[in-house]
Amino acid sequence: MTAGDVAQEQESVQTAADAAPVAGPRWVRPADAEPAWEGLPVSYEDVEAARETLRGVSEVSPLQLSRSLSRAVGTDVHLKCENLQRAGSFKIRGAYVRMAGLSEAERVRGVVAASAGNHAQGVALAAAKLGISARIYMPRGVALPKLQATKDHGAEVVLHGSTVDESLAEAQRWAAETGAVFIPPFDDPAIIAGQGTVGLEILDTLPDVDTVIMGIGGGGLIAGTAVALKEAARRRGRTVRVIGVQAATAAAFPGSLEEGRVQVLESVSTIADGIAVGKPGNLPLRITAELVDAVVTVTDDEIAAALVHLLERAKLVVEPAGAVGVAALLAGRTADLGFELGSTVAVLSGGNIDPMLLLKSVQSGLSAAGRYMTVRIPLRDRPGELATISRIIADSDANVVRVDHTRVGPELSMGGVHITIDMETRGPEHSAAVLEALREAGYSPVPIH
Repeated sequence: MTAGDVAQEQESVQTAADAAPVAGPRWVRPADAEPAWEGLPVSYEDVEAARETLRGVSEVSPLQLSRSLSRAVGTDVHLKCENLQRAGSFKIRGAYVRMAGLSEAERVRGVVAASAGNHAQGVALAAAKLGISARIYMPRGVALPKLQATKDHGAEVVLHGSTVDESLAEAQRWAAETGAVFIPPFDDPAIIAGQGTVGLEILDTLPDVDTVIMGIGGGGLIAGTAVALKEAARRRGRTVRVIGVQAATAAAFPGSLEEGRVQVLESVSTIADGIAVGKPGNLPLRITAELVDAVVTVTDDEIAAALVHLLERAKLVVEPAGAVGVAALLAGRTADLGFELGSTVAVLSGGNIDPMLLLKSVQSGLSAAGRYMTVRIPLRDRPGELATISRIIADSDANVVRVDHTRVGPELSMGGVHITIDMETRGPEHSAAVLEALREAGYSPVPIH
């Protein structure tokens, strides 16, 4: 069966909790569609060989049970903590396997790559371990922690362009000009095989796993992991389901799977920069069409809520791209796919997050959960108003964290002011109670989302 033969559906999905429509497209492979193993660009044996190459190089990342997620979803959910991997993500796996296969002449010429984050660090670390010089192109404006981490691994970093695509073009030009070996982020058999070792480790620790869910950017991780999981399960006479998750505003895979060929998005915009990829890899797409069971999407608010959940309940710092699997579970995106999840693993693919983005994401996640509320209140400019409002909020057991007092603006009349207040609450019901208390006192609070 080819990608073009794959039947699919693209419709609005409903959450388990409130039947709200899904934010973007989804794709589901028919349950009776048998995978066509012949001709796939990566085999199970390739993944096994990659594991041998990685021994003593990458970490066997922890697989831990999440009791809070298990209660929320109604089945056992484990977390595969690649956020605790060397260089902070799974990328070291594929990068090292690809570079370990270079000839001596290629190693002398060095390697070049382009990335705004995890791939850069994976290539830099792999190059350091193999004694290969590495030149990494990164866009101007890249997060400083990711820039510094890449340099700390010993790579030469060149800032070029304002987007990863511009950096990528320059890296490929440099490779053509100098003979340096270009290391792609996902569209390469060795890299896919290296990423697939995540699946082997899951099976080693949890051999009876039923479902594995993870984010998709270019597709290298899910392609390699699907090869490992599906073939190992087949040899044991059982099945393992594999579900991919994309950000709703960067979801190139559902349309590409529907058309049976790579579809390029005109633009992508999401807090999950690690999977903000507008063009799937050709090889990952072929494997995904044959082996992956479904691709669903989540919103940025749902991703932010998942980050908060992981921080509070699992004590794990995870980047937005690494949290999308958890976001899909919490938002009920898997609820109507036509099968029981059973024992589930969510892959936390990375933990390299800029502290400023973490702060913003936490605030967004708290807001999405109804625990952080911003209100604007118009009132007359007279003494005591702010004190009265503060007392009402305090009596309602909410906590004010910021106040902005505005006297000048096109929407303000003479003698009028706007007070904008950020406050912490205990949840949606508590937020509604605070708003009602302000209204009962004669004020007109307007929530700002």
